[in-house]
Amino acid sequence: MPESLIAGKRILAVDNEPDLLDIIREELKDHGAEPAAASTYEEAVEKLSSVTNDLVVLDIMGVGGFGLLEFAVAKKVPVVVLTARALSAEALKKSIERGARAYLPKDPLGKITPFLEDVLQLSFHSAWKSLLNKMVSSFHRRFGAEWRKTKEDFWEKFQKEMDGSESNHRDSRSHNFIL
Repeated sequence: MPESLIAGKRILAVDNEPDLLDIIREELKDHGAEPAAASTYEEAVEKLSSVTNDLVVLDIMGVGGFGLLEFAVAKKVPVVVLTARALSAEALKKSIERGARAYLPKDPLGKITPFLEDVLQLSFHSAWKSLLNKMVSSFHRRFGAEWRKTKEDFWEKFQKEMDGSESNHRDSRSHNFIL
């Protein structure tokens, strides 16, 4: 089995639930990453300020997640958003607008490595295109089939950006996702 793209990467996991932090850290370790953890907003800001991180896996609720997302993006650290309670089309849109590189429900914990690898390997738009291809049926089930209709202008513009990025950055992991 080839080495994971997250091997040797310093990845900060942020969640206010210790058991979920343990699951995330265990998966990261299993794939050779160097995990660090924070359970509060303040602890996460301290770790983002004092240590160079390759990636942040961030719970959007309970730790001032959107503020941490903006803080990490300003430091040019890619962010993967995880959520259970804020799993909504609006939170997905807000995460994209604020620079998150992926948005995942917590229920695939223990299986997030392929998403993290995409974030590290692909451009912003290509990573989103890959994620949306993988998650579209899940988002339809969770948000309803019409989840993009309430912000149709946003989704049409984002689709064009992904398609434009795709033609400029072809890679073997991309697919044709139709919003």
